[in-house]
Amino acid sequence: MGPRSRERRAGAVQNTNDSSALSKSSLAARGYVHDTFAALLVPGTARRAPLIHRGYYVRARAMRHCVRAFLERTCAAPGAPRGQVVSLGAGSDSLYFRLKSAGRLAGAAVWEVDFPDVARRKAERIRDMPKLRALTGPFQSGDPASPLCFESPDYRILGLDLRQLPQLDRALAAAGLDAASPTLLLAEAVLTYLEPDDAAALITWAARRFPNALFVVYEQMRPHDAFGQFMLQHFRQLNSPLHGLDRFPDLEAQRHRFLQAGWTACSAMDMNGFYRCLVPAEERGRMESLEPFDEFEEWHLKCAHYFILAASRGDALSQTLVFPSSDAFPRVDPAAPSGVFPAMVVTSDSQGPNLKRYGHTSVLLSSGIILSAGGFGEQEGRHCRISKFHLLSRYCDTEWKGNQICGWGTGAQWDGRLYHTMTRLSDTQVLVLGGRLSPVTPALGILQLHFCKNENNSTENLSVTVTKAGPEEDSTLSRWRHSTIEVSYENQKYLFVYGGRSVVEPVLSDWHFLHVGTMAWVRIPVEGEAPEGRHSHSACSWQGGALIAGGLGASEEPLSSVLFLKPISCGFLWESIVIQPPITPRYSHTAHVLNGKLLLVGGVWIHSSSIPGVTVIDLTTGLSSEYQIDTVCVPWPLMLHNHTSVLLPEEQQLLLLGGGGNCFSFGTYFNPHTVTLDLSSLSARR
Repeated sequence: MGPRSRERRAGAVQNTNDSSALSKSSLAARGYVHDTFAALLVPGTARRAPLIHRGYYVRARAMRHCVRAFLERTCAAPGAPRGQVVSLGAGSDSLYFRLKSAGRLAGAAVWEVDFPDVARRKAERIRDMPKLRALTGPFQSGDPASPLCFESPDYRILGLDLRQLPQLDRALAAAGLDAASPTLLLAEAVLTYLEPDDAAALITWAARRFPNALFVVYEQMRPHDAFGQFMLQHFRQLNSPLHGLDRFPDLEAQRHRFLQAGWTACSAMDMNGFYRCLVPAEERGRMESLEPFDEFEEWHLKCAHYFILAASRGDALSQTLVFPSSDAFPRVDPAAPSGVFPAMVVTSDSQGPNLKRYGHTSVLLSSGIILSAGGFGEQEGRHCRISKFHLLSRYCDTEWKGNQICGWGTGAQWDGRLYHTMTRLSDTQVLVLGGRLSPVTPALGILQLHFCKNENNSTENLSVTVTKAGPEEDSTLSRWRHSTIEVSYENQKYLFVYGGRSVVEPVLSDWHFLHVGTMAWVRIPVEGEAPEGRHSHSACSWQGGALIAGGLGASEEPLSSVLFLKPISCGFLWESIVIQPPITPRYSHTAHVLNGKLLLVGGVWIHSSSIPGVTVIDLTTGLSSEYQIDTVCVPWPLMLHNHTSVLLPEEQQLLLLGGGGNCFSFGTYFNPHTVTLDLSSLSARR
């Protein structure tokens, strides 16, 4: 890489600091963390989305945890040597001011290093802010020709390139850093912006230079799955590509990296594990209640692709328990795959509009017509809540054609809802229940969709009539991410509505029965222990009852239970299905029953580093097996959450429609194609 390219790349990396600083300022303004200094260190303001707030919150908690562990170990004892905190790539972070105002810097000092322009801007900002100067005490600005931009009794800011280690070593020593004293080195989203050889040299230099030290790293990992690929693409587009992830893709590789470089002990956790193990439940509840939130998939996926690591040297710091043992956040890895389901693209741009949306619902009207409605996606060149219906129709044995149609009606219209349910009443009628417009606005009323074909009985000019099918305001249906499934009681059809979320309750545990013929809610006795409340679960009809699998529980943790609402003479009975081996907890998946087997398709899980494929559960024996999805013939990435799926039992196929999400600060991703899975190998194993 030439000098000009390196300069452009350095400038792009500096821009990530500016964006991060605004996010941290927004984080504090919304009450996620107590930080009165973040807004003083960055010009301007920005209101970030709740998903970004959560991501920066867990990052801030992880760094705080490590800093406190170091200070409590090194500075608490009387007569202990002065602790040293060296923040590499510190940017506009307010760490020094937070520690100083909280009285945690007694017997410690902070050195910060970043690009010269970034360091000078920060030093000037401090000089211009009386509230900041009051904490630093008397200071010197330093010689313009020197890397030292700011110096006070316990705070130094240096403008240096981390790739130039001899200059870094000399400048830190000249700024008073004592290599023999206990030292905490922080690299918060720094190493992946360095070329792998430069990052390796920095890690090795620190191990050799500081015999009594703790090196804390927060950055990205898991580049090979769908979310990881989209993450990498985002940083490439910013001209600040992530380096080294291919060499060090997971926690084990990262630990080995530091141990090989001379660090004597190393532990690491992904951010899901950190959040569950090291953020107290009461604090998690406080954070989760700060803002309306409904992007759980991307929250958990973001946390699965970032980690916090602490490597140590020296007897004292090697005994510091920064993170708990590995069994504190138990892994539930799936069994070895029993087979593979080949995947193929079934539509293309030349065959009509593709289904680029998520949070929608799809239903099979007849053997060759699939309707999808609602969700958030791409419509007429913009991202929005989708107002048009999507029809996928088969026009030969192996090919399908997609087209979009508008709905109309008297006194009712499609309102653009997400996370609703749709139930087929006939080849031409569909019932829509629940859903939301925003996390604080439920979609009201039951809608009925009626489809009319043209004179040639073709789907080309099909029209949709939208009518109301129930009361305008029905509190029973003020919910989303619920399930609706057909059950049978006394030879009558009912729709069993279970779980979900509402504006008032983050997780619902109730259920209701809707009589299809009269559209009236009916009480039907249900015996047995009521299951844990959940949303984003799956539901399938089976033997006149309903199978409920997975979901996200009240603590925002995925569930693994599979429950059967079993028909009995006086109503229904909740029955738990025992599965061996136990399945990995998941949510945001889809499910179908085929030949006595329950298929759980895709979803999100946090207890395993593998990618969810299709879990197959034999409903007679309770035995489970895992099948991978072969995506060789499918454009990558393919995100199997917030999608829908339609089973074609005669063809032994499963169609996957839509899917994706608002992927943290990386942008919004939509699966561009409808995909089919070939399930014929499953039938061959009967």
